[in-house]
Amino acid sequence: MFYNSTRNSNVKVSSAEAITQGISAEGGLFVPESIPELSLEEIKAVGEMKYADRAAYVFSKYLTDFTEAEIHYCTDNAYSTKNFETEGISELAHLFDGTYMLELWHGPTCAFKDMALQILPYFLTTSAKKINLDKKIVILVATSGDTGKAALEGFKDVEGTSIMVFYPEDGVSPMQKRQMKTQEGSNVGVCAIKGNFDDCQNGVKAIFTDDSVKKNLEDNGMMFSSANSINWGRLVPQVVYYVSAYAELVKDGEIELGDKINIVVPTGNFGNILAAYYAKHMGVPVNKLICASNINNVLTDFINTGVYDRNRNFFATVSPSMDILISSNLERLLYLMTGRDDAQIREWFGKLASEGKYEVSADVKAKLAEEFCAGYCDDAQTKETIHSIYEKYGYTCDTHTAVAVKVYNDYKAATGDTTKTVIASTASPYKFSAAVLEALEGKTSDIDEYDKVDKIAELSKLEIPSALADLRNKPERFSDVIDKADQKEYVLRKLGV
Repeated sequence: MFYNSTRNSNVKVSSAEAITQGISAEGGLFVPESIPELSLEEIKAVGEMKYADRAAYVFSKYLTDFTEAEIHYCTDNAYSTKNFETEGISELAHLFDGTYMLELWHGPTCAFKDMALQILPYFLTTSAKKINLDKKIVILVATSGDTGKAALEGFKDVEGTSIMVFYPEDGVSPMQKRQMKTQEGSNVGVCAIKGNFDDCQNGVKAIFTDDSVKKNLEDNGMMFSSANSINWGRLVPQVVYYVSAYAELVKDGEIELGDKINIVVPTGNFGNILAAYYAKHMGVPVNKLICASNINNVLTDFINTGVYDRNRNFFATVSPSMDILISSNLERLLYLMTGRDDAQIREWFGKLASEGKYEVSADVKAKLAEEFCAGYCDDAQTKETIHSIYEKYGYTCDTHTAVAVKVYNDYKAATGDTTKTVIASTASPYKFSAAVLEALEGKTSDIDEYDKVDKIAELSKLEIPSALADLRNKPERFSDVIDKADQKEYVLRKLGV
């Protein structure tokens, strides 16, 4: 299995090279040259395995330059109870008739990003050895909240690496901010940007593709890589949990082998739902992929109209990890839907950079409509949904998962579709305690962050994750705040080059 670039199909690299580089030299994203297939019998067999072995089986289809022993080294170290608080790693909660919450937040930072970022450091260091890379790997991360902490936790004190995370100063929850500012590790750095997530992400991409910066690093024995989902090594672990969820439903007798399911994903950067698309095209029987957005509904508009337009107001919401107007992973989907037409991708994404807008062809619009449905909800509806789920089912969910539930309920009402449905539950409710507590109680509260956490625990009877409880007494290590224009200079200064 080799990997091509979305902006230059002539690029052909191994998975180890794709993972270490993170992004192609001309700014394209790496995509496997084909999507491997899983038979229904293979999917059924996956259900009999523990999660680490499920992951290894899926990875063996994509990371063909890795030996079986190398893959198991990565999966056995990443997916264990030393990192995750449940044996199953991801958990399926039966919410109501035919609807299941795929809980992806039982890892060390209480968000779905742990499912990928606990294994990426193993992928990256194993890949570097495979290609005889003797440079120090510098990880740059832009985060809207969860990726940053998960990446910091995954890469802390990993030999031969350093990691620097940028987050929007006023665009993450208090708990997310505290998680990052108290991060331990000798090779980590955290900095706030005066701007939004797109500013952080654009800055990181610009640094990655700056030839003078790359030359500077090379002269000093360093190279960049990414822990964002632009890195294939971040995206492929997300494919696993959709394959795993289907196999688990079959194993539990909730569906028959071959029955189709819907998958609902709250997403801003499109990576999490793209992983579900890959799982579907590997052979997981999926009816509809339902894309859920908050009021920053650029993806909803795109899926419904074929026009991607980031020229709109940006809103800071109670679901901040989705406060994104430039959805990077959409590029991978469109590359596939155009038949791997790199010239078309360069044209569209060139327009996005210069004009903030592009419109896809009628053929691609038809393909989008066939595969996806999309919807969005605002903050008031998000809180109403949290309250409603709690009242009806005694289940407490976070703000992002609530967006997915609301969009799914709207979809079901509009279509009458009763297909059994998996909803990606992306974070612990404790990470967004202010909004969740307000939703549960129906009023705002001026008690401090940790008192809010305690109150949610009292109401929900949901155990507070130890990783969040321990933050209360941790000292803050990072306080830098810079203008977005200073990001490159900051990186070079911190690296001492």
